[in-house]
Amino acid sequence: MKPAVAIVGASGYAGRELARLVDAHPGLADPVLMSARPGVLPDPPSGDYEPAIGALDPAAFERLDGVFLCTPHGAAAALARAALDAGCKVVDLSADFRLKEPEVYEATYGAPHPAPDLLDVAVYGLTERARADVRGARLVANPGCYPTSILLALGPLLDARLLEGGAPIIADSKSGVSGAGKTPRPGTIFGTVHDNFLAYGVGTHRHTPEIHAHAGTDRIVFVPHLLPIFRGLLSTMYLSTVPGVTADDVRAALAEAYAGEPFVRVFERGLPELARVQHTNLCDLGVADAYGQVVVISAIDNLVKGAAGQALQNMNLMLGLEETLGLPCGSS
Repeated sequence: MKPAVAIVGASGYAGRELARLVDAHPGLADPVLMSARPGVLPDPPSGDYEPAIGALDPAAFERLDGVFLCTPHGAAAALARAALDAGCKVVDLSADFRLKEPEVYEATYGAPHPAPDLLDVAVYGLTERARADVRGARLVANPGCYPTSILLALGPLLDARLLEGGAPIIADSKSGVSGAGKTPRPGTIFGTVHDNFLAYGVGTHRHTPEIHAHAGTDRIVFVPHLLPIFRGLLSTMYLSTVPGVTADDVRAALAEAYAGEPFVRVFERGLPELARVQHTNLCDLGVADAYGQVVVISAIDNLVKGAAGQALQNMNLMLGLEETLGLPCGSS
């Protein structure tokens, strides 16, 4: 029998993307789709792929092998506990388990951590950099979209000590509006984003502590921007390297770190662009020399590699399936 999974919060952007992927997955049974909130059902299905979504039913976890939590922050922890108690593998797409220190979570999200005893159980699921831990995990914290784009680019360079120790690392990131979720907000409605481009959350964005924690440094100056598009995320990182380290050295370090990776492409020439990663689980990385300073550009689809795709990549590993099953790679 194929493993069976539930998607809790299947009506949101990430949940809907995940439902599409799991529905076509050759190694998983048809997913059980649930609302994220007790007693709340989404609007009736419409369109070419709008499956019926049932009420939240944690009792159903007993019949499943895995659970994806696409819920608001703060709501996932109790559901994660219920799913773990039922013997399920859990991938949480909220922020509830991304930060290991409860006090950092409280300072970032404005409430005490809902399940501090589970923080040591959770594995941070940046798959390419945590594959062995993810494979043996019961609970995976799926990274945020901005951290995914930044950490995949910077991780190998920090590991190899190619960056100047005292210099700031500038991470200038731009995302489509789907990264803000499906709930309407004044800053993400059509009338605000159309023919517009803006920075937001400068110095206050909730992904900043996550980026600092998993990069192992607070030197990263993260500035997010909102693009007038639905999906796609591009991060441009301005780096001061140690003396003698060139753009070619940085490119070679990234190519070595991700050699053989099915979802990370390091460009030998040229630079990434959103059109080449949208609707795929790819992360494209490119490097340029800008008047003696090294620039690294990272491009992902925020709904796929930045959310649903990476979540499925992690669940594949947790359930002992081929990591790439059901995941779109796009074209070269």
